[in-house]
Amino acid sequence: MIDSLLLQFMLIGFLGVGSQWVAWRFRLPAIVIMSITGLLAGPVFGLMNPEQDFGDLYSPIISLAVAVILFEGSLNLDFKEVKGLGRPVFRIVTFGAFLSWILGSLAAHYVAGLAWPVAFTIGGLFIVTGPTVIMPLLRQAKLKPRPAKILKWEGIIVDPIGALLAVFAFEIIVFFMGSNVDPSSLLLFFLASAFAVFLGWVCGKGVGWMFETGYVPEFLKSPVVFAVVIACFTVADEIMHETGLLSVTAMGMTLANMHISSIADMRHFKENISLLLISTIFVMLTASLTVETLVEIFNFQIIGFVALMLFIVRPLSIFLSTIGTDLSKAEKLLVGWIAPRGIVALTVASYFASVLAAEGFEDAYILISLTFALVFTTVVAHGFSIGWLAKKLGLSMEGPPGVLIAGGSAFSTGLAKTLEELKTPVLLTDSSWQRLSRARSRGIESYHGEILSEQTEYYLDMTPYEYLIAATELDSYNALVCTTFVPEFGRNNSFQLSLSNREGDNLEDLVHTIGGRVLFQEGASWEELNARVENGYVFRKTNITEQYTFKKYLENIDEHSLLLFAKRYSGKIDFFTPETEYRADSGDVIVSLMPPSKEFEKIQEKLEGQRKDQENKKSK
Repeated sequence: MIDSLLLQFMLIGFLGVGSQWVAWRFRLPAIVIMSITGLLAGPVFGLMNPEQDFGDLYSPIISLAVAVILFEGSLNLDFKEVKGLGRPVFRIVTFGAFLSWILGSLAAHYVAGLAWPVAFTIGGLFIVTGPTVIMPLLRQAKLKPRPAKILKWEGIIVDPIGALLAVFAFEIIVFFMGSNVDPSSLLLFFLASAFAVFLGWVCGKGVGWMFETGYVPEFLKSPVVFAVVIACFTVADEIMHETGLLSVTAMGMTLANMHISSIADMRHFKENISLLLISTIFVMLTASLTVETLVEIFNFQIIGFVALMLFIVRPLSIFLSTIGTDLSKAEKLLVGWIAPRGIVALTVASYFASVLAAEGFEDAYILISLTFALVFTTVVAHGFSIGWLAKKLGLSMEGPPGVLIAGGSAFSTGLAKTLEELKTPVLLTDSSWQRLSRARSRGIESYHGEILSEQTEYYLDMTPYEYLIAATELDSYNALVCTTFVPEFGRNNSFQLSLSNREGDNLEDLVHTIGGRVLFQEGASWEELNARVENGYVFRKTNITEQYTFKKYLENIDEHSLLLFAKRYSGKIDFFTPETEYRADSGDVIVSLMPPSKEFEKIQEKLEGQRKDQENKKSK
């Protein structure tokens, strides 16, 4: 056991972030890796037990982290996003949640053997999914927009509702079973819930107003938001336990629908904080479990309850609640299967285990084992199955990594067509309808609109695209596009054309801090590339084999040829840049921009002669 708290904090952070990296590197569900890592560090090898070691600080740390995570998730709940999905989302978070509560409570009583009061309390809690588990799964699975939005909205909205249902059920128990029946306790619960929503709305409106009127300087905006979130959560939670979650959700949704540019600018920073908190909190929770809790999981009653929740309760509540909506059978099947439980379920269950035990319910001791069994099983089952099931149902955007090209020109159109011929998803965007005419005439998928507009995210699904190329004639605009989308595509996958040396474009000092990676060789600017295409240069695709190696290919190409990218055997695209090492293996395809062949030049000369003859005849 590690005695130093500082060393434990370091280890928790390292294990959490390390788990995220392992999950990314080997394409595994991050939640599963974090859970296993926590179990190994805690009950298996006994390196730490954060709940014991942190003492009274443990619960506040977990609670505040959950509040920040839930607030960050609710910042994405813009009502514009749910356009066309309002009815199924509303039905799932109301009627569906109610059905899940009732059915889950019945399963807890008849299968897990819990007393009715305990069953209805824990049944309310088990309707939650939450952003701590849903968001990592959605990033991993690359679902189509409709099912992804439904799962995200349900997870964030139902998270506080589930905790409140558990509190409500407990208050009902105390009300009817207590020796002194006092209706004021129930009234206090409803008033506290209403106050929590009102407090969240006021905090959201207040922060938004301060930002819009300039009362908060730019460098203080993120600290102010976090301070208000913590205050909002703490005030509501002190009045009534678990209403703080409802309060921060209301605050986040209020800010999301005010469409303040400052909030949008901070979103990526808050996502990074949320990811760090999820990584560390999940490790802390699983490391705090005891060996006895793990052994209790293999109880047949618990196994039967978990199986019912997975295969009966969740699918049935979704199918019944979405009757009469426009959801397809495939969407219902996917949403009905995916419902991983996470941090909120674990933290609130531990709270009610102690409270119900204090009220005299002896079977409350099993709640922690029951909750962890459900959390771990759903995380593993849904984490490993969501991608496979989405593919089988046709709801996955999986496929070769696509390329998003900003800027319609002769070169970018030719590049897009070449990528399309190589079975790579490609989308060409431009704010000018005229500049997109080439792409439309050649059947290339295009989007007419300003890519930097905030409306673009509602009309343009960027899920299929892993690479961004800013290929307009303006260097400053290319740099701005790349800088804006670096959080989505990553620095390594954001590219822009080489800087043109036009007067007034003094961007050399900025390229290391803003913009994307420079494409191709030095000097391959927009003017140069388009001049080549206009002069007859063609896009050539060459297969590299064991006989015709990359070395031989380089020996045979013209000195004026420009290497563009390599399509790997795996489907990955490697764009050539001045910093990268040019290489290709057997099975790869090399694409280059080459001068026209001699035959092509003869045809061009003949056509040019015919054109001049026609002009002469017209002039006569």
